[in-house]
Order: sequence, then structure tokens, then C-alpha cells
Amino acid sequence: MPVLHLQYGMYVWPCAVVLAQYLWFHRGSLPGKAVLEIGAGVSLPGIMAAKCGAEVTLSDSSELPHCLEICRQSCQMNDLPQVHVVGVTWGHVSQDLLALPPQDIILASDVFFEPEDFEDVITTVYLLMQKNPKVQLWSTYQVRSADWSLEALLYKWDMKCVHIPLESFGADKEDIAESALPGRHTVEMLVISFAKDSL
Repeated sequence: MPVLHLQYGMYVWPCAVVLAQYLWFHRGSLPGKAVLEIGAGVSLPGIMAAKCGAEVTLSDSSELPHCLEICRQSCQMNDLPQVHVVGVTWGHVSQDLLALPPQDIILASDVFFEPEDFEDVITTVYLLMQKNPKVQLWSTYQVRSADWSLEALLYKWDMKCVHIPLESFGADKEDIAESALPGRHTVEMLVISFAKDSL
């Protein structure tokens, strides 16, 4: 398992295609927005956001320099020199994490993969939400087990989530944007925010 874990960021996963479709559907609201993709890897959602006019920062684990290099290569191949790449390790408070400016949207494609990482992901998102309590986490995840749920963890961190029906943004097909990647996988789209979003 550790070998695959090191290579997670080297592939475009079904969830990335669904999240990119959500961004495309909402492209009119993206210009000028500060957007951070966490666990970016190949960075399809972040690249889509940047192509739609958002001010994007891509991040992946500072402990996996090859994943950060993949982020940089994705920017290079898509002619996006203005996109910043930064190492952020979930659950670790670092200078790079603290130096990030307030974000409007945080993107997370399939970061809820290993249950032992969930709390670290949420901790990192919570720290980012402290800078802008109105920030939203736009997240897709692939349902792999009925044995776990994010809701209890979100409640613990005073967050809430809204499940977005895939058909509401044209992502309920086996093929999206000429990609067969979503296939027959069960992918969920969530918008996560502070439970007290009237802050």
C-alpha cells in the first residue's frame, strides 16, 4: 500500500473530472476569486479554475516533492505561469500554510480517500477557514465504503456540508467532457462551510 500512496498524485482520478465539471458549470463566478486546491497532484480542478479566471494556488504535500513537481508541470503544460505551487502537508501547521492569503474557494478532489487522513484534512481546512470564515470547500469524493461518514467529523469542527446532485451540473453521466473516467464510480459532490456561515 505505501507504494501506491506515494503515487496518488500522479493520476487524474474520477473525482477530479467531476469537480472540474462543477467548476466549468460555475465558471461565471470564478474570475478574480482566490482559489486553493489541496492535494492537487495533476491539478485538473485547479487548472480549470485558473483557465476560468480564478487566482489559483495549487498545493500538495510538502513531504512529496514529486507531487509538487507534477503541479508545476501541469501549470507549464497549460501555459499558466501565474499559478503558485506550495507545499502544504495536511494536519501540519507550517510557514507556507500560515502565509497563504485568505481564500474564497478551497478545492479538494478525492482527498477523503484514507480515513486516517480525514481529520488532518479537516484541520488544515479549518485553519484556512479562520482567515475567511465565508470560504467554501468544494469537494468531490468517491464512495468506497459505507463504514465511514464525514458528517460527524464536520460537526466536531463546526462545519456543515451540502450534497450537490451531480445531475444539477451535468456530471451524472459515465462520460464527462469526453472523459470516461467517472465511469460507474459513485462520486459525491459536497460544498462544506462553517456551520455558522453568517459570521
